Amino acid sequence: MFTVAFIAEQIGGEVVGDGTLMITGIAPADGARVGDLTFAETGRYLAAAEACPASAILVSAGFQSATKVLIRVKNARIGIAKVLPLFFPPETHAAGIHPSAVVDATAVIDATATVGPHCIISAGVRIGPRSVLMGGNHIGLDSQVGEDVCLYPNVVLYPKTQIGNRVIIHAGTAIGSDGYGYVFDQGRHRKMLQVGNVVIHDDVEIGANTSIDRGALGSTVIGQGTKIDNLVHVAHNVVMGRHCLIMGQVGFAGSTQLSDYVVIASQSGIAGHLKLGTQATIGAKSGVMRDIPAGETVLGYPAAPDKQAKRQWIAMAQLPDALRRLKTLEKQVGVAKLA
Repeated sequence: MFTVAFIAEQIGGEVVGDGTLMITGIAPADGARVGDLTFAETGRYLAAAEACPASAILVSAGFQSATKVLIRVKNARIGIAKVLPLFFPPETHAAGIHPSAVVDATAVIDATATVGPHCIISAGVRIGPRSVLMGGNHIGLDSQVGEDVCLYPNVVLYPKTQIGNRVIIHAGTAIGSDGYGYVFDQGRHRKMLQVGNVVIHDDVEIGANTSIDRGALGSTVIGQGTKIDNLVHVAHNVVMGRHCLIMGQVGFAGSTQLSDYVVIASQSGIAGHLKLGTQATIGAKSGVMRDIPAGETVLGYPAAPDKQAKRQWIAMAQLPDALRRLKTLEKQVGVAKLA
């Protein structure tokens, strides 16, 4: 429970109305009760928020209300993201190593770290302060885990994986599995050993059941602040820049390079050895077969500049009508039906 004034102070907001009003929770307008804080980004959402029982509304700058206490911030969505941890603080974990964990004698685990049930910590591993392994985690030979890292159950780190600080990896994800490397030799596919590793920089979050392959010789790299959704596959030697957004079910072939702030929407496929420029955006279900310049948005399969792709889709939708008109014209001029 917090006062409106306290909440506003925590997020750099301005109170309009009674700052001593107590707030007991956060809820959307359609589920809010008395004592709740709700939020509104647009006039339509503000009207809904004013009509609901919520006691206060978090709004973007410029909004007014004659009926509710307001907390005004520059951007309401960013504001609510900052408020949520006040009411839903992160789960805490007692420091120490669970008796069921198997820890190699050469591993170095900070005294403030948590190693949960049935974890396996291999030789040469280092785990930094306040990091949490929730359970069933396998940490391979010579891997390094930084500070304030959270590995959810059954995350696996293959040997030589390097994890920075404040990284979150959700359940069932494998980091550093074999890259898909084979050469055709005398009628069969000969495995090419993948002897590199994966490097994940600070403030990365990776969703559940994602797989990031280690490099064939060098490293597969995930840049600082990049966020990867569930069910994503990143092949060997892919290098992602800083603050990229990769949504669910995206697949990368090997050695593709992403610059900073690239956004790739769900179910897209990225061919190998490509370069995606800074702030490139890939629409959902796209197949990227060429380099994408900085700032360009592409859609479709194969992916094309967004305006071109939309014109193609419109033209495709018009084809049935165009064919009917063509048949009518053929009848009018007496053209025989083609076989």
